[in-house]
Amino acid sequence: MQDLLEQRGAIVTGGARGIGLAIAQTLGLLGARVLIVDNGAAIDGEPEDPAVTELAALRVPGALAMAADVAAPGVAAEAVATAVREFGALDIVVNNAAIVRPASILHARRDDFERMLQSNLVGPFALLAAATPVMHEQVRTGRLPGSIVNVVSAAGLYGTPGRAGYAAAKAGLAGLSRAVAIDLASTGITCNAVAPFAATRVTRAFEPADADQAQFKEHALHLPASHVANVVAWLVSPQAAGVTGQIIGVRGREVFVFSQSRPSATFFQPRLFDADEFAAGVGELRREFADLGSDLDAFNIDPVV
Repeated sequence: MQDLLEQRGAIVTGGARGIGLAIAQTLGLLGARVLIVDNGAAIDGEPEDPAVTELAALRVPGALAMAADVAAPGVAAEAVATAVREFGALDIVVNNAAIVRPASILHARRDDFERMLQSNLVGPFALLAAATPVMHEQVRTGRLPGSIVNVVSAAGLYGTPGRAGYAAAKAGLAGLSRAVAIDLASTGITCNAVAPFAATRVTRAFEPADADQAQFKEHALHLPASHVANVVAWLVSPQAAGVTGQIIGVRGREVFVFSQSRPSATFFQPRLFDADEFAAGVGELRREFADLGSDLDAFNIDPVV
């Protein structure tokens, strides 16, 4: 299995710590050449120490480090150019970099929201916009199609209390993943989203509001990032050719696919607005309404590790 990704060039953003580092290490152990793009920021996006990126690269076989914010102007294009120059090709893109600035909508600040959008959605978009033309041209010249994995969050699929901006940005990344998969379907390049559950800085920074949330955090702190890395590595391998447009959850050894939004029930409005008739029609739809349970409610169970 050590040559599963031999001769494949990869970019992993946010690859200096946590899930990103686990992904970079696993790709490297399977033979890929990895460019880690990470500015060493703290979990809230404030500057920290770019040296952590250089240190991380030393822990990944054959890796290179680029201490930069992928969301900053020009960085995505520079990362793609570096990968192609150093590795000979770019076959794998993993958008993992993200920040969190917790706040409910009652206390949210626009500047925090925009900063999360920049890191968690604009950065991934910029990297894909720079990488996909290169990956497509490689396919046209006979290279095996590449793969994209965007690291999303159950927070963006369910909603999480106290993280309105983060949930919105991650929901946007899930939508971007689907659109990119459709755009690239004819090329053979795959694009999937992975929603991880693992012990990371995001997990440790979470401040529980009650006993149930404390229990959820305790469960998550027992989940190693390596399980997530294994799934990502498989998704970018030749064995996963044809698997695209999916949202895959990873919670310890449990791997599952999320359903995606599709109409599940229908009624037709009367020609003229009638509140009673409308209420009756909506009543028929109610059995399909999603409840307001968050991801903290849905996954507050013992994981399989």
